[in-house]
Amino acid sequence: MIDDGLGSGHFASGRVVEHLRALILAGDLAPGARIRQEEVAAELGSSRLPVREALQILRHQGLVRLRPNAGATVMPFDPAECDLIYRVREQVEPIVLMESVPRLTAETMAELAALQGRIAQTRDVEQFLALDRSFHLLTYSGCPMESMLEMVERFWDTTQHYRRTFTRLLDGDETAEGEDGWWIVDAEHRLLLAAVRSGDALHAGHILAGHIQRSRLRLARVTGQSTGEPAAPPVSPGP
Repeated sequence: MIDDGLGSGHFASGRVVEHLRALILAGDLAPGARIRQEEVAAELGSSRLPVREALQILRHQGLVRLRPNAGATVMPFDPAECDLIYRVREQVEPIVLMESVPRLTAETMAELAALQGRIAQTRDVEQFLALDRSFHLLTYSGCPMESMLEMVERFWDTTQHYRRTFTRLLDGDETAEGEDGWWIVDAEHRLLLAAVRSGDALHAGHILAGHIQRSRLRLARVTGQSTGEPAAPPVSPGP
């Protein structure tokens, strides 16, 4: 157990961060939900000091909003913020992927293939979110710049509730040809995996940009968020 200097019966702020972060990413603390310091402290057997410190850390991570005299809340759903973060992701994550692809090992490729097989078999929202996150972050794992990987992980944390909303829409998301949203996501993943396995970093980056863009545009239609010209052309799922 990590000692926070307050005695062995107390949790360090890092433990509180991980506890609250897990609840937020799992959707157990929904966007806009109030976080009461005294309740968190009582639940974890902690004093309020580590909780206050943890909330400051989560604020810097983009997961919590702190306001004077109003306390702490989970960051609310903000369509404009969603659109902006996804636009940044369209630019940044393909670069990280292209840096990563040449450095991925055969073992990593095998793990990616196994993850994609599991993704293709599930229609459970929470299981998909966990597997999809593991798949994409693993494709980035070869990038040698730790700061870029940390940036990407923060993007994934702050867009988790948007991704949950998007995934819940997949059953009703159909193309003009009648293909359902799950099929499209699976096809894009298969195209991305094929490009990564072939070592074609540039093509993999283009596929990923389209993959992220499609999520952004779908969310924009649902939330009514105005969006400008796409940052990258959409990628066809193939025949």
